[in-house]
Amino acid sequence: MRYTPRQAAAGDPLYETLEGVARSLGMALVELTLSRHKGSVQVRGVVCRKAAVGVNDCSRVHHAMLPLLEQAFPGQDLYVELSSPGIDRVIKDGREFVHYLGRGVRCYRTDISDWTGGVLRSADENGIVLKGKDGSMTALTYECIAKAKLDDTIENMGEV
Repeated sequence: MRYTPRQAAAGDPLYETLEGVARSLGMALVELTLSRHKGSVQVRGVVCRKAAVGVNDCSRVHHAMLPLLEQAFPGQDLYVELSSPGIDRVIKDGREFVHYLGRGVRCYRTDISDWTGGVLRSADENGIVLKGKDGSMTALTYECIAKAKLDDTIENMGEV
């Protein structure tokens, strides 16, 4: 899977509305999955912010989103689950990187067929920059990243 920066749900009014709700509470909605099962709708989301996201944070976002989801899916049973990215989240899309600045990230690179890790220093529409343990900076384009995940074993080496 290549990391192409894209808005996974750009143009989807429900996603944009729910992302706005999360943003109003100081968080970002980085993943939203909707699935239908025999008259019910399952909604799973991942929210993040610079500081750690706890159960109370997820609960606040859940309660703010629920009336909008009930309006979007009237008369259907709703199952809504919100979570934090976790300490070893698999980063599923290039647009997510910007939310993890200052955190440890490991990327499997197609150009060298190996992992490169470091603290995420920057992310834009072209790629990312990681700061290694030795202080060196490694720029990676999304085209050379086959997979990536958060890695909290990588120590933060200074402010972003």
